[in-house]
Amino acid sequence: MDGASMRARLFEARVGRLATAGTDGRPHVVPITFAFDGESLFFAVDAKPKRTTDLKRLRNIAANPAVSVLVDHYEDDWTRLWWVRVDGTARIVEDTAPALEVLARKYEQYRRTRPPGPVVAISIDRMTGWAAADNPAC
Repeated sequence: MDGASMRARLFEARVGRLATAGTDGRPHVVPITFAFDGESLFFAVDAKPKRTTDLKRLRNIAANPAVSVLVDHYEDDWTRLWWVRVDGTARIVEDTAPALEVLARKYEQYRRTRPPGPVVAISIDRMTGWAAADNPAC
């Protein structure tokens, strides 16, 4: 899959899976809503109920900012399968307004109620992807 196709899928995807690892090296994967501005991915801790505000994903990012985000599409017609993986460096952003604006443009829920945060930006180091349509043998 070429870079333009991967970027287009990142713009359109509604959910991804964030993979982090803490100091112990153990992987931790959670679903996230995110927005892509063409250079970085953004996600925010929103108001949906959580068991704690001391989130493992944020502790892991503080200890080890190397992350991956996977977005994918599945359906029973396997000729339509695809995935894109972003490997990057995550950081908590201080000025949340620009990132929250990008998120609000994508998600109506965030237009109604801005997430309280924190907000995380992921600088993209590498993107890889695959699409069955690019592989006729599938």
